[in-house]
Amino acid sequence: MKNRDYHLTKAQRDRYREITRESAVAKKEALKLDKAVRPVNVPKLDPSKLMPQQPSNGLRSLSLFSGGGGLDLGFERAGYTHVASFDILDICGETIKKNRPAWDVFSGKESGDVSSLNASKYFGEIDVVHGGPPCQPFSIAGQQAGEEDERDMWGPFVRIVNEISPPAFVAENVPGILENKFQEYVRTKILKPLSEYHILSFKLVAGSFGVPQKRARVFFVGLRSKKAFDRFKIPAPTHDFNRQLANSDAQQKLGFDDTEKCMGMREALGLKNISKDALCPTIRSAFTGKRNTTSILNSAAAAKNLSEIGIWGNGVAPDRESASKFPTKDGTFRLSVQDCQIVQGFPEEWVFEGPVFKVLGQIGNSVAPSVAYQVALALAKSLDSNY
Repeated sequence: MKNRDYHLTKAQRDRYREITRESAVAKKEALKLDKAVRPVNVPKLDPSKLMPQQPSNGLRSLSLFSGGGGLDLGFERAGYTHVASFDILDICGETIKKNRPAWDVFSGKESGDVSSLNASKYFGEIDVVHGGPPCQPFSIAGQQAGEEDERDMWGPFVRIVNEISPPAFVAENVPGILENKFQEYVRTKILKPLSEYHILSFKLVAGSFGVPQKRARVFFVGLRSKKAFDRFKIPAPTHDFNRQLANSDAQQKLGFDDTEKCMGMREALGLKNISKDALCPTIRSAFTGKRNTTSILNSAAAAKNLSEIGIWGNGVAPDRESASKFPTKDGTFRLSVQDCQIVQGFPEEWVFEGPVFKVLGQIGNSVAPSVAYQVALALAKSLDSNY
């Protein structure tokens, strides 16, 4: 595994310490306030409406690398019966169990580590295995070490799919996995070992499905049946951020399709109209990197993009009331955990467990639920012989 330690100068370390100290002092003073210094925002976007609950389709799903539950929630709302969730992090198991107490949830190193899972007990009991093997080995943030990265878990995912032999599987990862440098990896570690499946890979962007974020993710969908594979259709966009007057007569005359307008980040969060808005840059995972942080920013460019629409991407508050008492230095809007989950496409009733940095880790690692929902719907149609 390649060395990924920080290489910071003394001056840089001193500057980071000073920023942390200043932030802690400001937060302490803010929490002394008895009232908000700005109104508490009321979001306009309800992510639940992006994925209307479907009746049971009779299909059973097993979740690997469940994280904060994005795929789990999307498949559930698409009508699947959830069989079990597995994740190596205790906090992820706590979140899913909090929201779905009746589900079988296995988490932590002893019961949630799928690398040692004997999946034979699920043979004949599962229709779809879905999961997102850790993306860090293929992401820029994770330094793209590929199979040299100890976090590479495609091997266990492939093994479990082959052991259970379900009619279908869905795997999700970052777009980086489709870069030329990983072509051989994909061919030898994913496609070849799953040769019993007909596999399609494609990229979907969250903003195309109503989630106010630029987030792009790659999906691998595999089906054992060639007929089912031929029936599978890549989900078509349901939303478009650039659409200002969705479905207007004028647009239809100009040949526009019937996609709806995707809200920008400000509109989705119910912020004041300042005549400019944008999709949020991809939210980072606080589990990725060397420091625990309450920032959602992946880069200086992301910080600039948010600043342009009056939003601060660092120092996310645990709730909206706390955020309203803790103004930023430049007067931009401070985000709360609930705001971040809205921007990721999670309904507010989905409660994340843990301190803020762990909540942001779960949010940033998750598949946007409405994107998972559309993939799940498309898969259900392909598996239905009456379709």
